[in-house]
Amino acid sequence: MLLYLVRHGDAKRSEEDPLRPLSNNGVKEVNKIAAYASGKGVRVNRIFHSGKLRAEQTAQILSSHLRPEKAISDTDGLAPMDDPRIWFNRISGMEEDIMLVGHLPYMSVLSDLLLSGGKSRNQLGFNTGGTVCLKRDGNRTWKLEWMVNPGDIE
Repeated sequence: MLLYLVRHGDAKRSEEDPLRPLSNNGVKEVNKIAAYASGKGVRVNRIFHSGKLRAEQTAQILSSHLRPEKAISDTDGLAPMDDPRIWFNRISGMEEDIMLVGHLPYMSVLSDLLLSGGKSRNQLGFNTGGTVCLKRDGNRTWKLEWMVNPGDIE
């Protein structure tokens, strides 16, 4: 199973717009990441997002490039301060390749939990639009396959 963890793109500040949609820069970041992922041959069955507008917009852009087999959907358990064990437990029974679009500190804590059982903190730096690909091998352990941030792509 491949698991893609994506932090939403840059969002407007709450003073500018309380719903915090993606900024123009955020849209550019996510399009850059989506084109990169598509070029790498990333295929997912489903994209889940937190339901917050910035995560939903990020998921929609990714979906337009990656064309998941099943629709994108908002879900519980991906909000910034949610318990990452919710999705840790959910994915333990999954076999399909999926993408989760969320926020900090959630994405960082979930990746730490998957890679080290939570023993390490902030192993992976998630910039806005940052994407991580993790692979679960036969003995149910997770390994980092690759990571990219928008600034890494020309």
